This record gives sequence, structure tokens and C-alpha cells, in this order.
Amino acid sequence: MSDDRSERPLPELRASDADRDRVVERLRDAVAEGRLDMEEFEERLEAAYTSRTYGELEPLTRDLPAVPGAVAPLATGQPAPAGSGVAWPARIGGSGTSATAVAVMSGFQRKGHWTVPAHFNAVAFWGGGELDLREANFAQREVVITCVAVMGGIQIIVPPGVEVDVRGIGVMGAFDQRPSSERAEPGALRVVVNGFAFWGGVEVKVKPPKTPKQARGGRPRKEL
Repeated sequence: MSDDRSERPLPELRASDADRDRVVERLRDAVAEGRLDMEEFEERLEAAYTSRTYGELEPLTRDLPAVPGAVAPLATGQPAPAGSGVAWPARIGGSGTSATAVAVMSGFQRKGHWTVPAHFNAVAFWGGGELDLREANFAQREVVITCVAVMGGIQIIVPPGVEVDVRGIGVMGAFDQRPSSERAEPGALRVVVNGFAFWGGVEVKVKPPKTPKQARGGRPRKEL
């Protein structure tokens, strides 16, 4: 009797981070293809990141056609840039989770799976804040983030491939955009950062998305 475990893993076997990543990539492609709507995508995405076995992962893509290769091509026919792999159509649309973050002699943080509205206001007075957009969804393709930093600092983290336009004014302070070798991807998000910094600073950094292992065991964190 032959052993076909190499061809089809037993459902009770533990899945790896790479197995979960492959399922997530297929789900993102399915949204871009119009096979899944956003509600279905979000439900299956969370189920993928919290799955422990092959048996839990398999139903998430059972009704989707198989796609050869690990990463689907962009609409231009060009392969996705290294370190990107972001399916932008699947992440644009919906209502903002929150529109304001304020830190007065304290701090704020927005990261994980949240929806950035078309206009977001961030204020740091004798404090600091972080806006991490790497796993976020966006109400519109262009979002405007207005920052006010007074004797404080605000850091904005964006994934590779995003178009960033920094327009803020600094008085004994600065709006700093770290240079990146990544070019903006077709159809990718555009982030406009404006505002005012007085004895403080606003910094924009480009970093790749976190792996499931980095995200506390793979479960997406949601910010309200």
C-alpha cells in the first residue's frame, strides 16, 4: 500500500507559516480576480492566520481554482517587486476604523488590521505616536495624514510599493522621509503626509510587512 503523504498532507498534520502564507496569497489573488468580496476575504484571512492544521487550511481555498506559482502577476503583466506581494485592490475600500489619534504626555499606536480613512489626524504633544500601515486597509486609494507634533514625535510606517508625498512644515523640527529604492506599484496606495512640527518630528519609513511568526503567532491584531 503506497504512502501518498508527500502529495496530499494528512489533515491532522500541523501547518507551517509558509503553508499559511500560501493560502493568504491565494485569497488575496481571489479578491483581485473578483472571486471573493471583502467580507469573505477578511473572514478567511483571519481563519488562515489562526489555522493550526492542514485540515483547517484546506477548506479556505477549496472553492477557488488552483494558481501555479507562489505570487500572482500584477495587472501590468510584470512580476511583483521583491518584498512586496501586496494585492492592493483587495485592501482599498470600506469605512475608516478611526480618524484621529492624540497623545498628550503619552503615546498612541495604530497597527495591525485596521482601516485608514481618507483623512486621518494625528497629534503628539510632549508624547509620541506610531501609525503602521503595513497590514492596514484603506478607505480610498489616496489617504491624507495630517500630523501635528509639538515637542513630540510621530512615526508612519508604510509597506514597499506605496507612493508617499510629504508636505509638512517644521519649525525647529522636521518632516523626514527616509529614501527607499522601491518604486510605486501600479494601482498602489498614495499617502500624503502634511501638517506642522514644532520642536518635534514626523518620520516616514518603508518596511516590509511582518511575517505571521512576527505577528504574535500569526493572529492579525486589530486596532479600534
